[in-house]
Amino acid sequence: MSAVTGDGCALCDLPLGETAIAGEDGDRYCCRGCERVSLTLEDVPDAAVREGTDADPTEPDDPPPGTECAFFRVDGMHCSTCELFVERVAAASEGVERVAASYVSETVRIDYDPDETDEAELAEVLTGLGYTAYPRDDAVARRQAEDRTEARLIVGVLFGMVVMMQYVLLIYPLHVRPPYYDARTHEFLVEMVTSDVAVPFFVVLFALTSVVFFVTGRPIIRGAYVSLKTRNPNMDLLVTIAAGAAYAYSTLAVAVGRVDVYYDVTVAIVLVVTVGGYYESAVKRKAGDLLSALSSAQVEEARRYEPDGSTTTVDVAALEPGDRVLVPGGERVPVDGRVVEGEGAVDEAVVTGESLPVGKTEGDAVVGGSLLTDGALVVEVGAGAASSVDRIADLVWNLQSSSSGIQQLADRLATIFVPLVSVLALVVAALYLLTGAGLAAALLVGLTVLIVSCPCALGLATPLAVATSVREAMERGVVVFDETVFERVRDVDVVVFDKTGTLTTGRMEVLDAEGPDDLFERAAALERRSAHPVAGAIADAFGPGADAFDVGSDDDSAVTGGSAVETDGGVPEGERVGAAGADGPVPDAAAVTGEGGAEEPADDRVSDFSAYATGVGGVVDGQEVLVGHPDLFDDRGWTVPDELTEAVAAERTFGRLPVLVGRDGAAEGWVTVGDEPRDGWAETIAGLDARGVEVVVLTGDDEAAASFFREHDGVDEVYAGVPPEGKAETVRRLRSRGRTAMVGDGTNDAPALASADLGIALGGGTALAADAADVAIVDDDLASIETVFALSAAAGRRVKQNIGWAFCYNAIAIPIAIAGLLNPLFAAVAMGASSALVVTNSSRTLLPDGGEGND
Repeated sequence: MSAVTGDGCALCDLPLGETAIAGEDGDRYCCRGCERVSLTLEDVPDAAVREGTDADPTEPDDPPPGTECAFFRVDGMHCSTCELFVERVAAASEGVERVAASYVSETVRIDYDPDETDEAELAEVLTGLGYTAYPRDDAVARRQAEDRTEARLIVGVLFGMVVMMQYVLLIYPLHVRPPYYDARTHEFLVEMVTSDVAVPFFVVLFALTSVVFFVTGRPIIRGAYVSLKTRNPNMDLLVTIAAGAAYAYSTLAVAVGRVDVYYDVTVAIVLVVTVGGYYESAVKRKAGDLLSALSSAQVEEARRYEPDGSTTTVDVAALEPGDRVLVPGGERVPVDGRVVEGEGAVDEAVVTGESLPVGKTEGDAVVGGSLLTDGALVVEVGAGAASSVDRIADLVWNLQSSSSGIQQLADRLATIFVPLVSVLALVVAALYLLTGAGLAAALLVGLTVLIVSCPCALGLATPLAVATSVREAMERGVVVFDETVFERVRDVDVVVFDKTGTLTTGRMEVLDAEGPDDLFERAAALERRSAHPVAGAIADAFGPGADAFDVGSDDDSAVTGGSAVETDGGVPEGERVGAAGADGPVPDAAAVTGEGGAEEPADDRVSDFSAYATGVGGVVDGQEVLVGHPDLFDDRGWTVPDELTEAVAAERTFGRLPVLVGRDGAAEGWVTVGDEPRDGWAETIAGLDARGVEVVVLTGDDEAAASFFREHDGVDEVYAGVPPEGKAETVRRLRSRGRTAMVGDGTNDAPALASADLGIALGGGTALAADAADVAIVDDDLASIETVFALSAAAGRRVKQNIGWAFCYNAIAIPIAIAGLLNPLFAAVAMGASSALVVTNSSRTLLPDGGEGND
């Protein structure tokens, strides 16, 4: 995404509203955060993104005029060659303007002309390639695709068992006579497989093996075809050559009357590799099920005001610009718009990442997906009738579909091994011909070389090691969505952290206070009438049953992260507020109960309760009490001593939210509320720093809220006040420094998670963040990031060990084949032994003691 100089922000391209600023470089920006990123991190062309990272995942341009955009999930697209092939074939289809594919997310984006084609035809085109394509959000189609995969595997196992049984009982004993077979039995077997009776026997073996090879092995054969079309040899090609060579060898041997048939090798290769891949996929699906409880901030229905003053529940898609919708407390704003009636506190963390709600009154803009925590609003639908959350979701889909994967180690080795073995087989066959061997004998020896270069162990090396890594990660509360994660994380150079909800808890808590205990207790009684998060923090800290809070002085305050309120008088648009409530003039708003909305608890001590945009007031135990922003005290004409004014100003500099508390016309104390850093955050950053990883904090919150992290030795840079689209562009620019990982928890982090080389979402975040990430930490434990790095290192060593075993097998078996000493029993035993070694090695625990691994 290059910088723009049109009507949008020069960094993130968001529309420029009344808050637009002119940057020092002459460009215009939507906020100070975008300006600082633009001035600090230079834009780089796509080609300048560090070599070795994933393909640049910047958002594709808007669809060309007159075209529409469709997203498909394509099952079976499991490697970088699949991406290239799907893009080439789909782009050649009539009506398709542009295609972007990603095997990492199994997503394909197609921009097409609706006059020439439609989504149904495009799905058929992709499915016709041998893959299974369907709309990305079609859960039924996904389940059907998984059922077909399982059916192919079941058929292969059943038919394969029949084939292998014949070999164990009839063919293997011909080559190595078991001690329990007497001479008469052996003679009977020889006669049976060499007489006319053997013809139908071998025909049956041929038929059963054909089903295994062409039905169960169909995805493997397709992958081989794709690799040839794209001129990029991969593991599928290696597997197909070996299995196909055994199949062709055996069929030719039967035709010339030989008994050394290798249908067992074909069956074993196809089933071993298929089962290994299926096991890996099953482990990942099981891990993904852990996140089923994640919440989503996208709104499907809205209460629309009708001309007669009534409200009607309608689908959000039916809203048009200019419509008015009622948003009760506890519900999410359905679309972007502007407040026309009412007052309330809106939690915009899902979009902006800011930890404290924002006070909204008539004329203020609100964003779709944000949560109205207190009060009620009537919102006029803005231009486009779109939600910011929906816009972010579209951005994530764009980023995912254009973010290509990386080639696994086994595939990279296959690009060398496949041509090498093929050339070796041809050379051996030619040498046999030159030394006087017959054509049939020379051809069979060449095919034998291809057969014994059996890729079973090599094909299992990566999927089994990855499956073990995914399983162990899951046991430690870490969910992995993409099999390339453990390969990518080993090369991470930069880790970018979101602040609110990631480095901090994201929960409002009382951090410090000074004033009379009895006044705080009355303030808590008053705050229980408000649904505002800050009010909840005060009620929890000073209400009945709460642990005694250590009320100290300014000197006792500790510097912690949080959010700031900065004002020079009145509360400006978008100001963060204190313990705010709202009971603005919204028609019938009090009669509407939103899901999750708070009900006022009965409290005989409180009377004459009033809620304001910046605080609450009322009479408690006969005393008039006021809690809120200093401006509320000024508006109400209450006295604020100079020492309290100075204390509040000092608290703001620490990036926290101070709230004044007073009674009977005068302020007597203050309470500071904020969200504290998570336990272990410093150790996590120190661990990354010790690995030589650059650490960056990227937040939508303001500079004061992020200043605490700027002072930490392990943090290299802090970028504050950056919107979601700006976060994605910031990550793109950071990727020029090396492979970049992003750690976040909210919907606002999703574009950055999707645009990073590796996205890590905390499991307590939103579903959209998890969808955009490659890794999710279910228990919100930042220490699990170190676990991911440790598992990655251990998995890398395990894969290399497995590949080492595979090449040891080939180093022994290929020379024996060249010498013409190979027989079917040796091939079966050697193949089984090599595969068993890989399976045994892969099943060992990677991190038995939670350390760096046992390899």
